[in-house]
Amino acid sequence: MALWRRTLCALGTLFLMTLLPSPTEAVAVMSVDLGFEWMKVAIVKPGVPMEIVLNKESRRKTPCAVTLKENERLFGDSAAGMAAKIPRVTFRFFQDLLGKRAENPQVEEFIKQRPEYSVVTDDARGTALFKLSEDLVYSPEELLAMMLNYSRGLAEEFAEQPIKDTVITVPAFFNQAERRAILQAAKLAGLKVLQLINDNTAVALNYGVFRRKDINATAQSIMFYDMGSRSTSCTIVTYQTTKTKDFGIQPQLQIRGVGFDRSLGGFEIDLRLRNHLAQLFNEQKKSKKDVRENPRAMAKLLKEANRVKTILSANNDHMAQIEGLMDDVDFKAKVTRQDLEELCGDLFERVSSPVQKALSSAEMNMDEIDQVIIVGGSTRIPKVQELLLKAVGKDELGKNINADEAAAMGAVYQAAALSKAFKVKPFVVRDAAVYPIQVEFTREVEEENVKSLKHNKRILFQRLAPYPQRKVITFNRYTDDFDFNINYGDLSFLSAEDLKIFGSVNLTTVKLSGVGESFQKKADYESKGIKAHFNMDESGILSLDRVEAVFETVVEEKPEQESTLTKLGNTISSLFGGGSSTAEKENATDTVQEEEEVPTEATKEDDQESTAQAGEQKDPDTKEDKKPEEKKEGEKVESQDTKEKEAAAKEETAKPPEEPKKPPAPKKQKLVDEIGADQTVNDVPDLAEEELKKSAKKLQDLTERDLEKHEREKAANSLEAFIFETQDKLEQNEFRKVSTEEQRGEIVSKLGKASTWLEDEGFTATTKELKEKLSELKKACKALFFKVEERRKWPEKLAVLDSLLNHSSIFLKSARMILDEEPIFTEVELNTLDKLINDTWIWKNETLAEQAKLPATEKPVLLCKDIEQKQAALDREIQYLLNKAKFSKPKPKPKSNTTKSDNGDKNTTESAEKTTKESAEDSTAQKSSEEKEKTEL
Repeated sequence: MALWRRTLCALGTLFLMTLLPSPTEAVAVMSVDLGFEWMKVAIVKPGVPMEIVLNKESRRKTPCAVTLKENERLFGDSAAGMAAKIPRVTFRFFQDLLGKRAENPQVEEFIKQRPEYSVVTDDARGTALFKLSEDLVYSPEELLAMMLNYSRGLAEEFAEQPIKDTVITVPAFFNQAERRAILQAAKLAGLKVLQLINDNTAVALNYGVFRRKDINATAQSIMFYDMGSRSTSCTIVTYQTTKTKDFGIQPQLQIRGVGFDRSLGGFEIDLRLRNHLAQLFNEQKKSKKDVRENPRAMAKLLKEANRVKTILSANNDHMAQIEGLMDDVDFKAKVTRQDLEELCGDLFERVSSPVQKALSSAEMNMDEIDQVIIVGGSTRIPKVQELLLKAVGKDELGKNINADEAAAMGAVYQAAALSKAFKVKPFVVRDAAVYPIQVEFTREVEEENVKSLKHNKRILFQRLAPYPQRKVITFNRYTDDFDFNINYGDLSFLSAEDLKIFGSVNLTTVKLSGVGESFQKKADYESKGIKAHFNMDESGILSLDRVEAVFETVVEEKPEQESTLTKLGNTISSLFGGGSSTAEKENATDTVQEEEEVPTEATKEDDQESTAQAGEQKDPDTKEDKKPEEKKEGEKVESQDTKEKEAAAKEETAKPPEEPKKPPAPKKQKLVDEIGADQTVNDVPDLAEEELKKSAKKLQDLTERDLEKHEREKAANSLEAFIFETQDKLEQNEFRKVSTEEQRGEIVSKLGKASTWLEDEGFTATTKELKEKLSELKKACKALFFKVEERRKWPEKLAVLDSLLNHSSIFLKSARMILDEEPIFTEVELNTLDKLINDTWIWKNETLAEQAKLPATEKPVLLCKDIEQKQAALDREIQYLLNKAKFSKPKPKPKSNTTKSDNGDKNTTESAEKTTKESAEDSTAQKSSEEKEKTEL
């Protein structure tokens, strides 16, 4: 029977169709490594752990560039290619303007280096704006929002699902205004920023994640030296395991020291080399026109300078050449590595400065650094590596990390850790705030009857203080409304140039309202001060959560008398609780005093009362019923208790008298009043809510315009492709066979008219008109395409049907063979299957015969959908029978009474006895049968 079941199941597998469960909608996350020149995007989604996103050109990094033409926008490589053609509307390197006022030295330097841009000042915020026309201006936040939205589009196309959550990298030296500008740009792009992570921290996290096994309780200090396109930073990170509250022992990275140079990077080298090439061109041309006054020529030279710099990292010399640089004059000049090093000599002298700053901030020396790892594309310059190796005094520089993608990969790991859709191995990150922040306030003091104002400063966050972190500052001497300032602390570690670029050191002015009113309402209460609650979140952005006025008052409570039930409970506890030590009793008493404020005297009375109640509960009859032995034992116990009491009395006599217990502390009630806090931003104002809405609508309109243009181009391309493809198909034998000359001529005529219309009016036609024209052509060709498509599918569909019929017949034959032994299927079920098989064979043969009589140009009667219906009906019936066989249970077999034995004689004897017993049983059974027959007769 088991063999037949296995046979049926084996046959059943021929009919089973594998259906993959539809995947649940997963939420992918992304990271954006937002560099000055390049942007790298990474994603994490189910089945794709930490992958760099490829752009439309299949490159792993994308230029941070956007071109704003009149009717379209270009991004990435397409925009970078337009820098030399239309530099006025191609925007690059605009990150220098984020979070800075128009008078900032870095903004002024940007305008000087980019004369092709029309930069104006925003009257409301004092920041720089790009002016394209009288009515059209864009802020740097809006341009960045366009790039972030483009990066999301790349990530969604790569992940094949929508993405909203992201982690964005920022330079560690970004201040509060610059970080807020990044968040506003992300908000305009419709992204949910899980965190702004410092790029040096992201690199350190990526390094640690892939070396978890090497991290132990012994601290390891690693120095990461990152020279990118615009800036250079040096970070000292300590790795070691730490004990966490929720996950036990886990690896941790802690930022110990940070040093940086805002203007030391590969872009500055490109500018130096570009100016050198421009000078060489002017010398070669010997014309009155200066190439430096031509924006298009300078854009070409900048691109060539970047290429030459990259090649000189591996070669000693290279030929710079540009065709038609200006006025159709070609440019060609040889540049050596020595020339480059001489041009950038002062820049290379600054290579070691970030290292010294990082060591100084960490209060460490190079002997404590285990390894120095280089990151960033500009560290590939040989001179940089030579000077850095000399500065750190190590044998070699570590290159065991991807210099371009480490930050993006570390950031996307953090994104997965912060997202609720993924579960990753914990890695504790203790980032550090580069700039100290303090609270400043002024109050009136009186000394020797002379009133004066005293300026106070309180450090809120020290330099390199870890975050995220919350802090509370209490103002104790104010009873009326007042104000205070949130400013940066001591910035003496910055150079004079960095201080100018840094901008305002005043962050926020906070004016409190309602303080005096709160004190008047709580005049009878004790003030505990005005408490200001601050929070520095995961993105390193400081915020004032709330301000509260805290008061306390003493609440008088009368001691509650113990009820009879409470006393009875104490009595039972004393009887069955067992002996407790003196320390335990004291602790219990203290607890009662703290919670219920019960005096000590009341406790003694309760004890006496409990003893009396215990004596009343004793049964006198129990003593009389005791045996003499039990009584003696009881007397022994009593004598031991008496001795213990006497010993305890002697100890108490020897001890010094106890001090009287202090009365219980009065219970205090805490009251909190919310205080109004009006905040005024002093560094760079954020975009107002109304301006944010206007900017969001402006960007949305641009996006819709791009989508509409894309749809129109797609419709035009589809129409044009359909015309050419159909004209080609009409010449193929496969299509000529199923159509008449007249039918083909009619289609060719319509295709020709559509092609003429597309050439004449297609450029001005709307998307709707293009789609309607395509729909008309498809309708005209529908019958022809249907006949060809049906004939293409016939062989495959008929082969599947034949196979199903053959296996169904085998299944039916096998099922009928096991009916007599143990029936699984009923006769009706098998007959139904038999009829279905026969009907399907008949339908197939008759339809094929009818189709053979029809000409090929007529509509076929053998349709693929009918074949699929017959196949589905047969498959459904087989599935039903297979499921029934699968879940049917065989009847248990009768147990055998025979046993085997290794002893031959014993086996023979038992066999003989069994034979005799069976003969007797048979004889008895035969007699019983005969008697029964007689009775029935």
